Amino acid sequence: MENANRFRAKLDSGQIPLGCGVTFSDPTVTELLSQTLDFAFIDMEHNGHTLETVQAHIMATKGTDAAALVRVAWNDAVLIKPVLDIGADGVVVPLVRSVEDVQLAVSACLYPPEGERGFGPRRPIRYGRIGDAEYCRRANREIICIVQIEHIDAVNVIDEIVRVPGLAAIMIGVNDLAGSMGHMGNPQHPEVQSAVETVVTTAHQAGVYPGIGLADDPEALMEWTEKGIQWVLMGVDWAHLARAIDTSAARLRGHAGQR
Repeated sequence: MENANRFRAKLDSGQIPLGCGVTFSDPTVTELLSQTLDFAFIDMEHNGHTLETVQAHIMATKGTDAAALVRVAWNDAVLIKPVLDIGADGVVVPLVRSVEDVQLAVSACLYPPEGERGFGPRRPIRYGRIGDAEYCRRANREIICIVQIEHIDAVNVIDEIVRVPGLAAIMIGVNDLAGSMGHMGNPQHPEVQSAVETVVTTAHQAGVYPGIGLADDPEALMEWTEKGIQWVLMGVDWAHLARAIDTSAARLRGHAGQR
């Protein structure tokens, strides 16, 4: 959980942590990214990751300052519990729509009496080298619980959502949010942008850190940081690879064509 604390410390100090979505199964991608970025966003919602591949990615952050944040497939304690037990610094819960949804997500991350997380860690207690009671206290204090605001229902109750005890941060999913507002494929629609700005402002007022995930477009991401976004998911691994190879190939082919 040391990297979870580093992630929080960066936010508290006004830094803007940067991360990248991890979709490939090979943990070397996380090892590579963690040398530069502040968190690895290991995505189980839209990719074929298993608990085994997720554990390998989490282990790849060891020895770096990068927090391992795992987006689970759904808001279900059965899915959240093993991800924390294999050592994730935090979880990202998709598509919450109500205060009750957020309360369930937070409860799944916390041991009793604050929550309902069942006890069974292995890596986080360093294979028995950390006492159970000490670990439970630290986990309840340090594990990062994040929910995704990506439906208009959540926007409509955002003032209550951000005040749920134990919620550390929110992540805005602009594409799905746009879809829920009747603007699928058009997250730049003024109504969507207005909703996002409302979420950001409300989160700030409650002391909850708003983040956003967008394509690897630094200009667009910089605009959002100017609007109050405090942590940024800057695209996914395959997009960075595709852009780099396409750019290099086009440059070399253009040079060859000029000869």
